[in-house]
Amino acid sequence: MADAYGYTNSKGQTYYLHTREVTLKNGRVQRIYFFARDVRDGSLDAVPEGFEVMETKRTGMPVLKKSA
Repeated sequence: MADAYGYTNSKGQTYYLHTREVTLKNGRVQRIYFFARDVRDGSLDAVPEGFEVMETKRTGMPVLKKSA
């Protein structure tokens, strides 16, 4: 498994970026991105092109946002 992209938030907690293909109720398959405290299957070694990492104000949880 490659090195996972890690993001350390303002509270000093490190999260790792992952991706997964999910099937929606209408049958369409969509790729989702999520952060987890540990490295799992589907970890990514970089932020996908066209996205940037933002931090939620209240919890400090990192999220991906499409770049402007």
